Amino acid sequence: MEETKKKQVSANLKENIAYLKEALGVEKSFDIIQLDVEYAEREMALYLVDGFVKDDILHYLMKMLSGLDPKQLEGDTLSKLVKTYIPYVEVETTTDLDAAISAVLAGPTALVVDGVPEIILIDARTYPVRGPQEPDTERVVRGSRDGFVETLVFNTALTRRRIRDKTLRMEYMQVGRRSKTDIVVSYIEDIADPAIVKEVKDALAKIDTDGLPMAEKTIEEFISGRHWNPYPLVRYTERPDTAATHLYEGHVCIIVDGSPSVIITPTTYWHHLQHAEEYRNKPLVGAYLRAVRFLAVFASLFLLPLWYLLAVKPELMPAGLLFLVPEDTGHLPLLLQFLLIETGLDMLRMAAIHTPSSLATALGLVAALMIGSVAVDVGLLINEVVLYLAIAAIGTFATPSYEMSLANRLIRIGLLLMTSLFHEYGFIIAIVLLIIMLSRMKSFGVPYFWPFIPFNLRAFRDVLIRSPIPLKNRRPRMIHPKDPDR
Repeated sequence: MEETKKKQVSANLKENIAYLKEALGVEKSFDIIQLDVEYAEREMALYLVDGFVKDDILHYLMKMLSGLDPKQLEGDTLSKLVKTYIPYVEVETTTDLDAAISAVLAGPTALVVDGVPEIILIDARTYPVRGPQEPDTERVVRGSRDGFVETLVFNTALTRRRIRDKTLRMEYMQVGRRSKTDIVVSYIEDIADPAIVKEVKDALAKIDTDGLPMAEKTIEEFISGRHWNPYPLVRYTERPDTAATHLYEGHVCIIVDGSPSVIITPTTYWHHLQHAEEYRNKPLVGAYLRAVRFLAVFASLFLLPLWYLLAVKPELMPAGLLFLVPEDTGHLPLLLQFLLIETGLDMLRMAAIHTPSSLATALGLVAALMIGSVAVDVGLLINEVVLYLAIAAIGTFATPSYEMSLANRLIRIGLLLMTSLFHEYGFIIAIVLLIIMLSRMKSFGVPYFWPFIPFNLRAFRDVLIRSPIPLKNRRPRMIHPKDPDR
């Protein structure tokens, strides 16, 4: 694509004002402010977005400029303003009017001076922001209570607070032709594989779209591909300590302005099943918690199809466990009962999202006591279906990654359908196809099912068992860290 010619800043103030006024829509948008001022007997203009500027800083700078004498700006006016008379940390200049427009819309203030063929950009911006709070989806009993917020600079600061490595890199990019969303690619240069870093940055640079309305989720769909595959190829976290842990291992993090969720790449299937709580306890307790979590996750995936298979083919059930087979399957086929309650559970989940927190408890009681019990009493469902779906739902909620839990729910429905069509053969074939699908997936060149396939005994042991931190003296081999030893 042929690059558009840059609109250069003119030494004539009126020409610059005419262009900026039209491009920014000063008279069309109430929050775009143009201040025509005169300092040191020289005409100037300030352009800013109302609500994005720290009033006290801008007032201080204007007060400083108002006290200037004309002789003080003689000679190299630009150099004197930038280096002497604008006492602020983040000050830069540009000769591109369009770049100045983009900067103003992002928050900095543009100062246009008559006779100076460059625009001074003063980054005295501020954004409406909430304080760092513990994320609802990643709570821990012990540990820090801060979390990422919607402001990019705050998030990079929270990360640097935990990583004081001189090779920690925060590389800035912009994505979106209209939104010009700020993005930071974060990695530790002495650890991360340069090939993975380059692949991540290239994938971001190739994004060609007007804007990123859903921030990090839009980024994920562009860089990960596999649009019809439900499994997430990146991991999200709102905890700075979790992001720091992955950076120390050699991962690359993508921080998107406007989102409290940081993207971690590359990731495997097992990354989505780990939680910070396991590392906030003694190793033995952490190993127990991980074992329980894995049991819950795999129960949410395989328990319903397996019980359905044994219910329709009771001859496969061991004699001592025949009491698990229902004598009466109710008025509706078992498969239809499962699909009804799966759909009902998703309806309840969506209703809970849109229900005020003060009414959420009442909604749960209505669903559990009234709908569930009445459905059993009228014969719509049987008790066993409610029981096993409840266990599967607990396993879904115990999955640390929200994206992984939704993917497992869809796969569970697929396993149910295959089992209902082909019974034991369908169950086995569906599991084999699932393993093949996971084995063929890659996240930025890293096998998604590693270290199970391809198998690595030491790494697989670390996945299954929460090892003591002093014994974890090597970084994961699958991301090819430059410094493999801790």
